[in-house]
Amino acid sequence: MVDEIRSRMIELLPRLRRFAFALTGDKDKADDLVQDTCERALAHLDQWKPGTSLDSWMYRIAQNIWVDHHRSRKSHGGENTLDEVENLMGQDGRNVTESRLTLAAVTEGIARLPAEQKVLVAMVCVEGISYKEAAGILGIPIGTVMSRLSRARQTLYASLIEAPQQAAEPVAARAASRER
Repeated sequence: MVDEIRSRMIELLPRLRRFAFALTGDKDKADDLVQDTCERALAHLDQWKPGTSLDSWMYRIAQNIWVDHHRSRKSHGGENTLDEVENLMGQDGRNVTESRLTLAAVTEGIARLPAEQKVLVAMVCVEGISYKEAAGILGIPIGTVMSRLSRARQTLYASLIEAPQQAAEPVAARAASRER
């Protein structure tokens, strides 16, 4: 039984890693979150109820670890923002550059979302989990899932609309407007 569960956990790793990356926005932090999730799940296998979704249980563990870490950073004043964007000069081509800028804007927009919205974006938009399953994993009504996801999408859309305007605005003009 334990070997079967471990095998299923291994199959889940790629999806769990994508989920963790969507939450953290960083490959190394995502790997750490996945490792912590697996360690906690293996240490508490007795708490998983056979017949229930192992995927949902693992996502819930990952989300709880991430939320706990997120709260801890905020309470200790260690909230980090996106400090650097990957070097955009590595490849030629306007499409590559625009795609990377868009990805950076989306990543930054997701990072700014409240934790409860970020979790839903990761579950539904990145992992493709249904609204119903996300509601079950999080223990909230499906209407709450829908409204939080709607607000998250509206916020992301607004940040993407503003990002090109801010990028096109001359740096001197931005600096002058901050000094006022």
